[in-house]
Amino acid sequence: MVTEDLQKLVAKFAQHAAAQTDAIWRGDANAANKHADESIAAFKRMRTHGDVGRDALATLFTHPRMDVRTAAAALLLRYRTAEAKAVLEEAAKGKGLIPFEAQEALKRWEEGTWSLDPA
Repeated sequence: MVTEDLQKLVAKFAQHAAAQTDAIWRGDANAANKHADESIAAFKRMRTHGDVGRDALATLFTHPRMDVRTAAAALLLRYRTAEAKAVLEEAAKGKGLIPFEAQEALKRWEEGTWSLDPA
């Protein structure tokens, strides 16, 4: 069951993942890094809830923004492999920042070097 705390963490993750991309497009690396830190902190707090927290993050696989979907999928490759790969494969089809990020996540997964959410 997704608690109110988890719902807030998911919203925070999505907000900061989107803001990170927006800051990158503005050329504001400092803001992008701050937003990246905030989204990772939200994910780490979700992980303290175990698989329930990971399931909460997986709700972002259908988020309207591709960057948010991709960020969530990249973190959940180990736990929700088939679903996460499908999200990343769809995102990887284009050109640009988000497709590149998706391609890199998939590449690391296939190489066996992916380690964003240790068991």
